[in-house]
Amino acid sequence: MTIIAIIGAGPGLGAAIARRFGAEGYNVALIARNQDRLDALAAQLAETGVFARGYSANVRDAMSLRAALDQATQDGGPIEVLTYNPLPQKEFLRPVLETAPEDLNGAAEFSLYAPVAAVHQVLQGMRFLKTGSILFVNGASAVRPHASYAGTSIAFAGQSAYGQMLHETLQPEGIHVGQLIIPRGIEPGDATHDPDVLAGVLWEMHTQRGDFRRYAEALDS
Repeated sequence: MTIIAIIGAGPGLGAAIARRFGAEGYNVALIARNQDRLDALAAQLAETGVFARGYSANVRDAMSLRAALDQATQDGGPIEVLTYNPLPQKEFLRPVLETAPEDLNGAAEFSLYAPVAAVHQVLQGMRFLKTGSILFVNGASAVRPHASYAGTSIAFAGQSAYGQMLHETLQPEGIHVGQLIIPRGIEPGDATHDPDVLAGVLWEMHTQRGDFRRYAEALDS
């Protein structure tokens, strides 16, 4: 039995991803900052037949993130699927003219350093399995910079470049790297932006593979 690790696990999209992949037989490693909330989410998932376990980590602390992923592997075996979908913090959403160099530190830790640390931690296991998926979830600013959200736009662009390079490099090894762009954010009940719908798209990205980038809906021209 292999594992899906969900970085940024919460009651919305993270829980939906856990239910979707759990229904396909995956064990689930839930990773976020608050252990009590993770334990509560794992208990809720258990009621639906999904085996999940929570691992506390702060994505802005690469050491704690690596430790959480390492513990998940020790507990349950190789991580076959990694999703990176934490919700950006409000401090990253400042207008470009109000953004100083030091304001970018947190955004870079959140959207660049943490994904690199996570990928380095899980990649050996995926290579051992000779398969796997690394799936990034981003807002529209990852592909269309927004002057009102400078920190995220800059850091997401770097994450997009990193993911694209991983996609091209790892594809010959049977490891898929993809990015899901969600314009407008996540909206329960929406035909294209409901968490369960988006989790289904991520499942398709894992199983059907294909191009690096997919969109929940087309961006306005």
